[in-house]
Amino acid sequence: MAAKNGSDRTSQRGDPPRDEKPANKPVHELRLGRIRAAVWLNDTENGPRYNVQITRLYKDKQDKWQDSTSFGREDLPLVAKVADLAMVWVYENPAGSEK
Repeated sequence: MAAKNGSDRTSQRGDPPRDEKPANKPVHELRLGRIRAAVWLNDTENGPRYNVQITRLYKDKQDKWQDSTSFGREDLPLVAKVADLAMVWVYENPAGSEK
């Protein structure tokens, strides 16, 4: 996770910091209700690889959309389904074969 003091601006997985808008976009997104999976393409020492970030969308007290990586019991069936759909997409679209 990104450090709060700004010294480390990306997480260990290469995800953009949560307090900043990403400069790039995920290569694919899946959404069921308020559960979203974002598929990111990352260049590694071993070649391109995908990472998947699963979040839950909600509105805060100011009625602005936010996201969280915390899920309640009622969210878990959709989390499982979104994770399954993301896995299928990753297997059907090998990293490095982008169009």
